[in-house]
Amino acid sequence: MTCGISGGSGAGKTTLTRHLLERLGQSEVSVLAFDAYYRDQGHLPPADRSLVNYDHPDSLDHDLFAAHVEALRTGSDIEAPVYDFATHTRTREVQRIEARNVVIVEGILLLSFDAIAEALDVAVFIDVPEDVRLERRILRDVRERGRVPNDVRRQFAQTVAPMHDTFVEPYRHLAHRTVAMHEDYNDVADELMFSLRPARDMTG
Repeated sequence: MTCGISGGSGAGKTTLTRHLLERLGQSEVSVLAFDAYYRDQGHLPPADRSLVNYDHPDSLDHDLFAAHVEALRTGSDIEAPVYDFATHTRTREVQRIEARNVVIVEGILLLSFDAIAEALDVAVFIDVPEDVRLERRILRDVRERGRVPNDVRRQFAQTVAPMHDTFVEPYRHLAHRTVAMHEDYNDVADELMFSLRPARDMTG
């Protein structure tokens, strides 16, 4: 069974994924992040790489991602790319991900690609106000991706917010469950377990 967790940048997709992992157990779940599938920008000078619109669907290798989602959901292991966000390049390493009973995929643009959206048995959209998402994005990008706050704010205003309005928000209606910011993720995860339980019951 495949569960997709979507929503704007900084909405809390990884946090909800973690709550589900705690309940299902590592041995039951494969986790695949769309962020790992950014296209390599190594052909560009370093100064130009930051100018790429990474929030547009074309920035992602969505065909490879869709193929990997399909492989996992049908029982085949994959070798996912590893992306270096500091240099905007795909590393030589790969991450082997084993096919398990539940596949959780997370990403901003999951629902905007038909081939991906149609592969989701359960689709979740996390709805969080823009100002909250920006503050969370700053904290994450500074801590994990080697960015500085002003650059994060600039990118958010120039590409993140406009692309959200064009390619993320319009597809939220495809989600089976919309999660509001005030909701307790523990309760949401408990609720989602009922939808994911059939995949677990098949093993026991």
